[in-house]
Amino acid sequence: MLEPSYRRGEICYDCWRWEEDPQWKAVLTKNESLYQYNEFLKEIISQYKFRGDYVLANIFKRDIKLKIKQLEPDLIVPIPLSKQRLHERGFNQAEAILIEAELPFISLLTREHSEKQSKKAREERLGQENIFQWNSEEYLTDKSVLILDDIYTTGATIRHAAKIFIEKGAKEVRSLTIARG
Repeated sequence: MLEPSYRRGEICYDCWRWEEDPQWKAVLTKNESLYQYNEFLKEIISQYKFRGDYVLANIFKRDIKLKIKQLEPDLIVPIPLSKQRLHERGFNQAEAILIEAELPFISLLTREHSEKQSKKAREERLGQENIFQWNSEEYLTDKSVLILDDIYTTGATIRHAAKIFIEKGAKEVRSLTIARG
């Protein structure tokens, strides 16, 4: 849970800002993060994600399984990587955690290649066009969708994906991230 100075009741100030924008209101029901993004976790995620230490997916699987069991989504959708980024890394970090946790997931989106999110300033992330495209025949009518990603920084990535799911008929979109930056 975030420190009280970063939230209003149970809702973080970032989510309040998103909800005040009519374009994004009610797109995402809630994001939950398992851990705070501190220096230790930053190093673990960097080793996992950027240095290809796939086995580190295992350290998150227990907590992911417990949280997803509690949330009971109809569908779990990992945030996709672009083809180029997947080629660079060798694996999708969100998918790998789900695979290691033996949780079913479905890939419904593709992603355009762009500069790494970690290299972009907050304003750039918030102002970018939607980098996701629908890539499925799946119908989402009355389904609850859970998006899985590694780090919640500005919320732009998750909300862009969530907006597509809402447009495709999902009744609710939540997200779960490993860490909150």
